[in-house]
Amino acid sequence: MKEISYGQININLKRAIEWCGIPKSVIADKVGISRPTLSQYISGRTQPSLVTFAKLCNVIGASADEILWIEI
Repeated sequence: MKEISYGQININLKRAIEWCGIPKSVIADKVGISRPTLSQYISGRTQPSLVTFAKLCNVIGASADEILWIEI
């Protein structure tokens, strides 16, 4: 099984956020984080906790599998 990098996770997260059509400020509010924090997750400067990651997935309507997709 091929490991996925944090960089690929950030790319997948960024795409899912763009595709969901919800403004980033609204996503941040619903998740309970600041807009700059969301930007840091998208850029890869920092990683969300598992709880925050789960909330992000829920708000943007993506499964964790979609974001953490690993090519086998």
